[in-house]
Amino acid sequence: MQYRENKKNGDKLSTLGFGCMRLPQKKGTPGSGKIDEGRATAQVRMAVDQGINFIDTAYLYHLGASEPFLGRALTDGYRDKVKLCTKLPCWLPTGPQDMDTILNRQLERLNTDRLDYYLVHGLNGPLWDKMKAMGIVDFLDRAKSDGRVVSTGFSFHGEQEAFLRIVDDYDWDCCMIQYNYLDENCQAGRKGLQYAASKDLGVFVMEPLRGGLLAAPPPAVEKIWARTEEKRTPAEWALRWIWNHPEVTVILSGMNEEEHIRDNIRIAGEAQPGSLSPHDLDLIESVRNEYMSLMKTACTGCSYCLPCPRGVDIPACFETYNYKHMHDDARWGQIFYLMRVGGATEGSSPGKASQCTGCGQCLEKCPQNIPIPDLLNNISAEMEGRLFNTTVKAVRLFNRFQRWKLRRGQ
Repeated sequence: MQYRENKKNGDKLSTLGFGCMRLPQKKGTPGSGKIDEGRATAQVRMAVDQGINFIDTAYLYHLGASEPFLGRALTDGYRDKVKLCTKLPCWLPTGPQDMDTILNRQLERLNTDRLDYYLVHGLNGPLWDKMKAMGIVDFLDRAKSDGRVVSTGFSFHGEQEAFLRIVDDYDWDCCMIQYNYLDENCQAGRKGLQYAASKDLGVFVMEPLRGGLLAAPPPAVEKIWARTEEKRTPAEWALRWIWNHPEVTVILSGMNEEEHIRDNIRIAGEAQPGSLSPHDLDLIESVRNEYMSLMKTACTGCSYCLPCPRGVDIPACFETYNYKHMHDDARWGQIFYLMRVGGATEGSSPGKASQCTGCGQCLEKCPQNIPIPDLLNNISAEMEGRLFNTTVKAVRLFNRFQRWKLRRGQ
């Protein structure tokens, strides 16, 4: 295993981290959040025994079961072998007192007296502004000073300019971004990666395989990989592309197959910054171009089309639409659409495709010349069925129920 330094705090972190959002589940319970605890514990401990020292989870992973699972899995001395990271679910608190209550509960669930890394979960520009107004800065300062949190950071899903602003708005120790060879210019992107690294922040990369898309390519992409003399799996090429960046501290992988864990650890022990040749990079560029040609829309997430006068989050609509079709996964595509643009989370505003009135302002701004209103019309018809609004209301009620339980100390 290789290690890279988080320059902000001096931590030597394994270049591969273990993500606990997609742990193995009990047979017959897909999507239920019911963790196959025996198998998952063995996987986590095997990973730590082989050099992984960064474990990542969040409050609602596995419908709230991930944190308590780790509290049990990291007994027998394993807790002290790792840097443990979880996240503040910033859609739940209504004030600073809720932040303290949530953090204290997370410490109990994780069976620990401190969190090595505590991230504000899923920020974008408006959500960060809301959290600042709610007192997040004082809360983070207090949590660090009293020892409950060692290092602070944030995970990000938003526009690049908002990312740069958030980096500058607080004395962070790290950040977590979505980054892979398809998303090089999406969300925080390469510019955000380099900017955070220039500030000495540790940069943790999520979705290195874009939810598995890059590990199981369509036939047209497989033909390109087959031309290579260096026989690597598509997943290995994708991981090596990220580790080729010296600015990246840790890649987080949601590994739930023993073979994948062993293989990823092997790759992490070999991949060096700057190790890909110009030929390798050209090959990956060819693969990227092929993927882009297969997508329903060639949107790069540049956000030039925003703001939409009707509030449509055009890049997010396109991103979730592409995800559904590239994965051929209607269920998860629908879930991502619901959460990203449906307005299902507290404090978020809907940005769904059906809000489009066809005014055409976006057409003048799009550098890719995408027929945005026509595509939004297609997305609305495909992604917003008759139960869509009912589902949004149900999710909002679920989050309110979670806050009610929080108040009652459950």
